[in-house]
Amino acid sequence: MFRRIINFCVKLVQRYLPEPFIFAIILTFVAALLAMPICHQTPIEVVEHWGNGVWGLLAFAMQMALVLVCGSTLAAAPIVKRGISSMASVPKTPAAAIALVTGVSAIACWLNWGFGLIIGALFAREIARKLPGVDYRLLIASAYSGFVVWHAGLSGSIPLTMATPGEALSRATNGILTEPVPVSHTILDWRNIVIVVIVIIALVIVNTLMHPKKDVCTVDPQLLAEEPAAEEVKTTTPAEKLEHSRLLSILLAVVGLGYVFLKLFFLHGSFDLGIVIMLFLFLGIILHGTPLAYVKAFNKAAMGAAGIMLQFPFYAGIMGIITGVGESGICFGTVISNACISISNPVTYPLLTFLCAAVLNMFVPSGGGHWAIQAPIMFAAGADLGVDPGLTGIAIAWGDAWTNLIQPFWAIPALAIAKLNAKDIMGFCIIDLLITGLIISGGLLLWAM
Repeated sequence: MFRRIINFCVKLVQRYLPEPFIFAIILTFVAALLAMPICHQTPIEVVEHWGNGVWGLLAFAMQMALVLVCGSTLAAAPIVKRGISSMASVPKTPAAAIALVTGVSAIACWLNWGFGLIIGALFAREIARKLPGVDYRLLIASAYSGFVVWHAGLSGSIPLTMATPGEALSRATNGILTEPVPVSHTILDWRNIVIVVIVIIALVIVNTLMHPKKDVCTVDPQLLAEEPAAEEVKTTTPAEKLEHSRLLSILLAVVGLGYVFLKLFFLHGSFDLGIVIMLFLFLGIILHGTPLAYVKAFNKAAMGAAGIMLQFPFYAGIMGIITGVGESGICFGTVISNACISISNPVTYPLLTFLCAAVLNMFVPSGGGHWAIQAPIMFAAGADLGVDPGLTGIAIAWGDAWTNLIQPFWAIPALAIAKLNAKDIMGFCIIDLLITGLIISGGLLLWAM
């Protein structure tokens, strides 16, 4: 029975899920067509909201492109390739490979989502290159499935925003949160940690059980083969000596990594996406040895960022439609949030908040976008019902992360590394979505009792 459900989901996705760019276009028109009757907005207003939002994720798109390219370039460094290759030699069976990739990816994503997203995909790709008989689609899906825990982890944007003191917190929540909510009440609350652990264990078990017994989709190792190492070049001109100068790379890396160390340990900065990118960048520069070697590896990795550059403006436009307020004074995101509130009580409120955030995430796959839409409404309603603000925040965070399993937006970097399409992995991700949804829902209900 389980095998038939898996096959049905895989075939359904293969048949009906379009290329991620087409998916973004469809979501754009769905959001626009819903916003007009629900929010009483005119077509001109909707188009204006869309156009105003198109460049709203420009800085974030650049960060995503850099985390993909710099992470891939770092992984191409000889010493890193040897390390990943050694780890990839550990599993001896397809089941062990799926379990290991799932566990490594999930733990890495809990620590930092950008780090986990790239490391998981690179690790899975290397295992596929070394271990025959493992289903490549499921391997990459397993690497991506660990992403579901990231908003409940140490880099979760909503819990970290709640823990940041300042007037911005009070303004965002309409004066409900006048004091920061420490991460001990959200990310590091023992109930959240229990949910995270159960989710990871469930993913390891379910992904392992999903490995097909026949009709395994493998990948030709030659397609993933690494290029031979570059031959030693004799430098004769001053320009060539600079291009092949190890000293120049070391000096640059010392400055960059020194700043990272200073910010984290002396300036009390957070381990955010910018720090991850800088670590990937400067470690890559020093490990590639010379500036020219790094440039060549970077140029090769940059080809995988095309999907990010194309699709992110469209998702920013969708976010503009969802958050835009016309003359009616109604925002589409507010309508969804209010619908959730209207049927809630103190026990069901966290669960319905989670489901509301999950629906919004299909249109606004951004923690910052969720915070802007839901913070003014959900925290006020939670306070009226007597729900702990930490629970409200973590419920939004889980919802923001959960439907990422079937939202191609976040899968773009992993798919670029794997050289796959979204439809190749989303059938497996649907099963992960259903299993993890039951666990998260049950956990939030128990937390609220």
